[in-house]
Amino acid sequence: MVAKRRGPRRGGNPPLVWLDEPSSDLWDEDLSDVTKALLGSAVLCFAEKGFQATTTRDITSKVGLTPGALYVHFSTKEEVLFEIVRSGHRRALEALRATLPGDDDPETHLRRVVAVFVEWHAKHHTTARVCQYELTPLSAEHYAEILDLRARFNTIFRDAVGRIVDGATADPDDVSRLARSILSLGVDLVRWYRLGGSDTPASLGAFYADLAVHMTAAVRGRRPTSA
Repeated sequence: MVAKRRGPRRGGNPPLVWLDEPSSDLWDEDLSDVTKALLGSAVLCFAEKGFQATTTRDITSKVGLTPGALYVHFSTKEEVLFEIVRSGHRRALEALRATLPGDDDPETHLRRVVAVFVEWHAKHHTTARVCQYELTPLSAEHYAEILDLRARFNTIFRDAVGRIVDGATADPDDVSRLARSILSLGVDLVRWYRLGGSDTPASLGAFYADLAVHMTAAVRGRRPTSA
């Protein structure tokens, strides 16, 4: 693993890093409290300034540590980013997989998949923004690992869309196009969503689920069976 795992705690706990989203369930349990605090700080810094403009001092100062302390827990700043991106993708994938397998009818299944995906990205919008828009700085090896995780999302969505379309289109590429379009809608919300507004994660999930079903109706050539 990239981040160093839990070891002896020295000097007490680091200051808490405030995120306007639930972050305690994002990081692996065997990471030390200091490592988790550094990751939370890095999320804020990368989301605000971008990876390239963020310094190690930016990250460590939020938790009351010196810049050199980062390298006790990570070898490089890139490894901090990788841990964030990998953890975010894994947690989102775990949330999606909890909806599978299911005995729901195809439309209900697609609604569940989309709602869970959208709700997760709304709840963790700051971390998800880093996961989606700070991939370029990753090393080739780390990027390949993230691409593998992203391919699993594509598979889940293609399967869900394929079940509801079920041969209604003569163009097999329609399923992939629909899956990518629905995925993109769920990802794009991380650019603008903030907790505390009129749209809750649950309401957005339900709205996007309705939208996804109506998108498939264009291919099926009929209105959704329920709305």
